[in-house]
Amino acid sequence: MPDHAPQPVDRQLPTDEARDLISLVRDIAQREIAPSAAQEEDAGRFPREVFTLLSRSGLLGLPYDSEYGGGDQPYEVYLQVLEELAAARLTVGLGLSVHTLASYALAAYGSKEQQVEHLPMMLGGGLLGAYCLSEPSSGSDAASLRTRAVRDGEDWVIDGTKAWITHGGIADFYTVMARTGEDGPRGITAFLVPGDAEGLTGAAPEKKMGLKGSPTAQVHFDGVRVPDERRIGDEGQGFAIALASLDSGRLGIAACAIGLAQAALDEAVAYATGRQQFGRPIADFQGLRFLLADMATQIEAGRALYLSAARLRDAGRPFAKQAAMAKLHCTDTAMRVTTDAVQVLGGYGYTADFPVERYMREAKVLQIVEGTNQIQRMVIARHLAGPETR
Repeated sequence: MPDHAPQPVDRQLPTDEARDLISLVRDIAQREIAPSAAQEEDAGRFPREVFTLLSRSGLLGLPYDSEYGGGDQPYEVYLQVLEELAAARLTVGLGLSVHTLASYALAAYGSKEQQVEHLPMMLGGGLLGAYCLSEPSSGSDAASLRTRAVRDGEDWVIDGTKAWITHGGIADFYTVMARTGEDGPRGITAFLVPGDAEGLTGAAPEKKMGLKGSPTAQVHFDGVRVPDERRIGDEGQGFAIALASLDSGRLGIAACAIGLAQAALDEAVAYATGRQQFGRPIADFQGLRFLLADMATQIEAGRALYLSAARLRDAGRPFAKQAAMAKLHCTDTAMRVTTDAVQVLGGYGYTADFPVERYMREAKVLQIVEGTNQIQRMVIARHLAGPETR
């Protein structure tokens, strides 16, 4: 092992409990996740048993109320847990982020009765969630979604197709946005749909550049009957719920991006300090030293940005602009850092014998999910200059 092998991230954590939590996560990541990550990603295998372990360890509901099986942790702690998991395997970090996103609507907008009935299993009962907003013809323009829910007595009947759904076809529950009224954002309502509902089917998973172990699929709703007790919030409130969910979800993506970038930097430092050329480690050459320094600086800046946004959220202050900034900066950073890590390793970096080529492929999708980075720039600009004139 090189003398300058990377050390674990020195984290600023608010409590001893949080420090113990990070130690637990690092242990799980090193023993149960990282050793098989490359092989399982190559095989396209989803590690459901890891999520069962995370649930048993109390890690699937960290930012939610302990009354319902959550961990009562502030977002600044939860996001650093995500970062650690994503550094070990992005499929796991992203999967936890999506599960947290899928649980948000009920935790924040559900009735007391709904929360008592459903949240304990969602947060600590081994269930895995999915979030259904995008459709084949409505991605960035999410308010134009066409999946429709029609009232039939005490039930709603849902018909339509959702697209790009992480955990599509394997989730135990789906938070679904469907049209119940007029065109546009005011006609959308949120529903909690069980994964085994009659008429709900998942298509074959998409064949992707990276994140091959994380299933992404269309989900079809063919006359899916859902009782009104599973409607979340008021009729027509669904789009507002969706946007609020995404504000928090984008912080999860930012944390995952920094975890991935940190893993790439660690691999680059380990290689550069151990690889000899011209009679000395390649880390001795100034051009490469500067490259590593820039990579580390970008990561630290991204980490500070997502934690700053998280602390605003924890304080109950507006954070949508900062969440968009964090998602934009951190995912762009992940793309740059993973690309530079491949360069540091040279020809070896382009082979599957080293993980940086996988990191580079995985980084790309983070600039796309939960609002492309072009959409993030639009969100930030609206906070700065107001809505666009038409």
